[in-house]
Amino acid sequence: MAKAKPEPTPPTPPAPAPIPAPSSGANGRLKAAVDKALQGGGEARVQAQKTRGKFTARERINYLLDEGTFLETDLLVNSRATEFGLKGKHIPGDGVITGFGRINGRDVCVYSQDFTVLGGSLGIAHARKICKIMDLAHDNRVPVIGLLDSGGARIQEGVDSLDGYAEIFHRNVKSSGVIPQISVILGPCAGGAVYSPALTDFVFMVEGVIHMFVTGPDVVKAATGEEVTFDALGGCEAHAGKSGVCHFVAKSEPDCFRQVRELLSFLPQGRHERAPRVANPDPVRRATPLLEKMCELDPRKSYRMHHIIWQIADEHKFFEVHAGFARNIVVGFMRMGGDVVGVVANNPGHMAGALDIDASDKAARFIRMLNAFNIPIVSLVDVPGYWPGVQQEHGGIIRHGAKLLHAYAEATVPKISVILRKAYGGAYIAMSSKHLKSDFNFALPCAEIAVMGPAGAIEILFSREIAAAPTPEAKAQLRAKLAKDYADKFASPYQTASTGSLDEVVEPSHIRFKIVRALRFLKDKRRPGDSPNRGNIPL
Repeated sequence: MAKAKPEPTPPTPPAPAPIPAPSSGANGRLKAAVDKALQGGGEARVQAQKTRGKFTARERINYLLDEGTFLETDLLVNSRATEFGLKGKHIPGDGVITGFGRINGRDVCVYSQDFTVLGGSLGIAHARKICKIMDLAHDNRVPVIGLLDSGGARIQEGVDSLDGYAEIFHRNVKSSGVIPQISVILGPCAGGAVYSPALTDFVFMVEGVIHMFVTGPDVVKAATGEEVTFDALGGCEAHAGKSGVCHFVAKSEPDCFRQVRELLSFLPQGRHERAPRVANPDPVRRATPLLEKMCELDPRKSYRMHHIIWQIADEHKFFEVHAGFARNIVVGFMRMGGDVVGVVANNPGHMAGALDIDASDKAARFIRMLNAFNIPIVSLVDVPGYWPGVQQEHGGIIRHGAKLLHAYAEATVPKISVILRKAYGGAYIAMSSKHLKSDFNFALPCAEIAVMGPAGAIEILFSREIAAAPTPEAKAQLRAKLAKDYADKFASPYQTASTGSLDEVVEPSHIRFKIVRALRFLKDKRRPGDSPNRGNIPL
């Protein structure tokens, strides 16, 4: 079985802030207990961790948080593992470090599993420490970040360790949609342990020796006869591109922590706040000439939606979420006029931007997260319809597509939609149409909005006339004329605007200003205290 190559040893992080020693009058037992707890699993295991290119649990916390802000809780918790087959063995902090600190000056709670201590396995004391810090985060409305590096449930503690996981899962659900929850996979994550990350809002993985699965390759082979490597079954590529479990992939632990810090800059502390606003050096009235060029493209030609997003975003910056999964739809964060907005956009550069099962799930969950945390939604629409096929129908495209409809319809945050080139059929409705209660719906002059595309529509409406044309050249000319007439009469954005389903047909170079102006008008549409208490259920 092929083994993943270890990463090069990462740069050494800044040394953790030392814990002050007890005063001269303090009981010497305290200092001894603190020193023992800070040792982790011992020098040999720490070196083994570093040989694999991984930081220690304390180094990770120090790298992630603002310097000198971490305050540890439950440092001296005693492990119950000594009662279950490990008598006489000291378990420092029971293999997990918990506490709170700051990222970019804002409070967060964090826990970091220590693989050097019994492989970071979860026992009852370990679970209680995690539950305690999660309760602290929930009650004080601050984000919670889990740094996961664990061999799973501790066998020596039997069902108590499984009960510990259940307690954590319960708190994941309790905090869902209330505070941001972030999971960072930095080592093995298998069995029941995988469900806590799946219940959180965002999952990060680091390339290399990271694996995440319910059952490992040996169990898969024994049960089904399939042979699969660790990477193919549960590596970053599998979960970022196929299963959709992973939202972000990092090349190294420092890169991962940088991404976590950047993500938090777009998120509020919880559902009771708005996302942080920043000073905007980018002119609100900046023109967007690239959109004029896009209008000149052949409607059948593809392009990457990212270029449109970069064009309208403040300073051309876009923080994409789920970049490797369901690439026919793009989701992520940007700022417009200094305010955070969430972007949901069809991507004609992949599968023509059509909606399918994975795209519907990806967009629906992101929209629900935005709605939970008071972040406005900007939808950029260029969709030819739903992706056809037996696999899609049998896989439940009706059921999965309904999730997207439900997510847009229930969202009460500001919703702005821009139809760029085409919006056909049910997919037009699903992408934040006016009658799903979008606040402002704009379209470019080149947009086509109809039950189906002109080329398909004329084959149904004028099949006899086309069949009667005497030559192939005559048929082609007739098709071109009929398609243009149909587009002008039935698919024109002006026709749609005349019914009130569009608020305005906008010059391409003015679209950035129109969106920012609409966002500012809608800033008090829903106050954070009025936000619905709905969980961000995994879809």
